[in-house]
Amino acid sequence: MQWDSQQIQEKGLALWHRSRRGGMVFAARVRTFVIKAKHWFAHLTFRQWVRLLLGAAAAVTGLYFLLRARPEPPQLPVVSAEPIEIKDMEVYGEYVGRIRAQQSVEIRARVEGYLEQMYFDEGTYVRKGQQLFLIDPKLYRARVEKAKAQLNKDKALAQKAERDLDRIKPLYEQNAASRLDYDNAVAAWESAKAGVEMSEADLTQAEMALSYTSVRSPISGYVGGRNVDVGTLVGPGGKSLLTTVVKSDTVRVDFSMTGMDYLRSKERNVQLGQKVAERKWNPSITVTLPDNTVYPYTGLVDFADPQVDPKTGTFTVRAAMPNPDYVLLPGQVTRVKLLLDVREDAMVVPMRALIIEKGGAYIFVVRPDSVCEKRFIETGPEIGNSVIVERGLAPNEQVITEGYHKLTHGQKVQISDLYQTDSVR
Repeated sequence: MQWDSQQIQEKGLALWHRSRRGGMVFAARVRTFVIKAKHWFAHLTFRQWVRLLLGAAAAVTGLYFLLRARPEPPQLPVVSAEPIEIKDMEVYGEYVGRIRAQQSVEIRARVEGYLEQMYFDEGTYVRKGQQLFLIDPKLYRARVEKAKAQLNKDKALAQKAERDLDRIKPLYEQNAASRLDYDNAVAAWESAKAGVEMSEADLTQAEMALSYTSVRSPISGYVGGRNVDVGTLVGPGGKSLLTTVVKSDTVRVDFSMTGMDYLRSKERNVQLGQKVAERKWNPSITVTLPDNTVYPYTGLVDFADPQVDPKTGTFTVRAAMPNPDYVLLPGQVTRVKLLLDVREDAMVVPMRALIIEKGGAYIFVVRPDSVCEKRFIETGPEIGNSVIVERGLAPNEQVITEGYHKLTHGQKVQISDLYQTDSVR
């Protein structure tokens, strides 16, 4: 339906009259309420006025407390806490060590002569008593034969002297021979007997010299390279060092410790180089190879030098370590990790909970009522990311590990649910 302009004006005029009449009615009602209120207030007594004012005050007060902005509760610092651990802790020291063979023997020529033969391949394993070289034995064999001949001659002279003594002795006893003849016979027999003993010693010496022409290995191990070639004059007048044999299926690891390390071990009643049957552990080492891998075997400390070198302030410690696969080479430098002590049932806290100042080291402890305490402690050795606490803590307490930077002693805290754990283990 479409309206023309005349109709629109009529409708607007009607609405204006209607709104005017409504406004006049509302104004009349307001005037009537005001007149009645004035009349009512005019007839109130003093007691009614007091009651009215008290009710109004109570209503205003109630609306104030009902509509006012409530203050937010104070926010407690959020911290992370962990319980103190009670466990056995191994205390280690790290040093620089040098690998040394269990036995290293220099093979030298003990007699002079030309080298005729070599019976081994360099770098191979040889057994004890195995022949390595042969020095020309002809000269020494001839000396043996000469010594044998001289021995036989002296034995024959000794037998003749003994028979002469046996003949003259009864004559002397019957006064048929002079005392001089008897003494000469005794002296001849004793001299012949001494000649036999001397010839036997010469023969033994000649046989030993002949045996030295066959150079043998005194131990089982790996033989090094030869220092001389076949045909070289060796021995006292020539080159004496022929080669070297190394026994390294067990090696020695030498390293140096300071005098302070020694005093600390004595405080814990640990005697380096000595086994204690009553103790569950003994000082042992592990070594790290040049490629940063840890050698799978451990070695036991079997020797500690009883004196300190005044030039370096250190003393030498030695450990024996198995080397069945010959991975460790004599002369090699390696890192040594030595088990110095085992602290049984030690109280351990994380390093990140420790605060160090000029006055000492302290940590924050959370009480069961969520109040923190600033606790000064005495620390022991640091092991990895943990530290041993000697004094200042109880076994079933919790220490704050994160969020302690703005805390004060006696402040109440809130433990984060992400890190909160039961303090009773």
